Amino acid sequence: MNIYTKKQKWKLALIGFAIAIGASSLFVTNQLVKKVKNQERKKMEVWAEALKRISQGGWDEDDIKIISDNKEIPVLLVAGECDTILEDRNLTESIILKRNKEKENLQNQLIFKNNLRDTQFNKIDSINNLIILTKSNLKKIEYSCKLYLKNELKIMRNKGDSIQINITDDFGAIYDTQRIYYKDSDLLYRLRYYPFYQLAFISVFMLIAYLAFSASKKAEQNQVWAGMAKETAHQIGTPLSSLMAWTELLKGKEGVQDLVLKMQKDINRLETITDRFSKIGSKPELVNENIIEIIHESVKYLKSRLPQKITFKVDAPMNQKHFVLPVSKVLLEWVIENICKNAVDSMKGVGLIKINVFYDNAEVRIYITDTGKGIKKNILNSIFEPGVTSKKRGWGLGLSLSKRIIEEYHNGKIFVENSDKKNGTTFCILLKKGM
Repeated sequence: MNIYTKKQKWKLALIGFAIAIGASSLFVTNQLVKKVKNQERKKMEVWAEALKRISQGGWDEDDIKIISDNKEIPVLLVAGECDTILEDRNLTESIILKRNKEKENLQNQLIFKNNLRDTQFNKIDSINNLIILTKSNLKKIEYSCKLYLKNELKIMRNKGDSIQINITDDFGAIYDTQRIYYKDSDLLYRLRYYPFYQLAFISVFMLIAYLAFSASKKAEQNQVWAGMAKETAHQIGTPLSSLMAWTELLKGKEGVQDLVLKMQKDINRLETITDRFSKIGSKPELVNENIIEIIHESVKYLKSRLPQKITFKVDAPMNQKHFVLPVSKVLLEWVIENICKNAVDSMKGVGLIKINVFYDNAEVRIYITDTGKGIKKNILNSIFEPGVTSKKRGWGLGLSLSKRIIEEYHNGKIFVENSDKKNGTTFCILLKKGM
């Protein structure tokens, strides 16, 4: 089991734990809501009984206290089944308060103007205006309350929270029927939605923390990559310089020309590797290059070093004017080599590697397809992560380096187009023309 499989399991476990916490919070809150709702129902039943006694004339001070103590639950008292509202509680206070504030502001304005007037006539005129405007304000209050209460009655009837009061005479005969409609108090409303707000805040906090942690981790990985690449280039450079000096000395001796030629090829290869690592350790310079020529050069190099039963087929347009892009030739060749070598391993040294190149909407797409057995499904989504590999002796760094080269240095994309046992694997490299 690789590190990313374990990581995925940990993520699933944490998500499951978070869901369990959320579900527990909702369950506990729901139980509290039910309990508070039952308590409010009992309060309303007591309130209705007190109101019934008052209506029948057999009330006492406790009944008045019960009626006046309800300062939280919104209530409407309706005559029978009609729309005649007899009384309301905890509903229109906000409207009256708002209108009274408007009235106070109006009075203050008129009094301020009144102080600026010099004649008695103007003072009397201001007072008359104040009286007229105050009456108008009262009408506004009454009209607003009526509209509001009618709307609330409709809502309460649809919700169905009500208690019927039967008013009886001394002989127990019902001579009037009233109905109390009520809805949840502000406390119950807030309690019901509190866990959702809580979960929302926790989710936002976790998202911000995750993004910050990911950014920090990525920056740390970039520093490790750069440091490792520079150190590798430095370590290779020292013995490489000595080898180059020894080959120069051997060139002057007879009978070792073939040996020197082979050594020179290996030295050239080491120089290429050193150049690659030095470029990946820092931001490489991008130069306009012909992508199709780079592909052909890479294929030519691979053909001489891969098994003879591996066949290459490059399918690219003859008109190559759209395929000149700013790239790092050394690094792009490295990407092509990494993908092709993985394809050879997948095909067990026998098969076809097909490279198709397309130009579309200012983008160049390179498809590299093999006839291998495909990528295992359990590592397909993390195939570009460091350390992920299906090979027993692989390090799992080739595709990770390829992703870094394409996406960070060339502002492109690299992904698995498709992969299965029947059709093999297809990688897609997308390079933008106008970077």
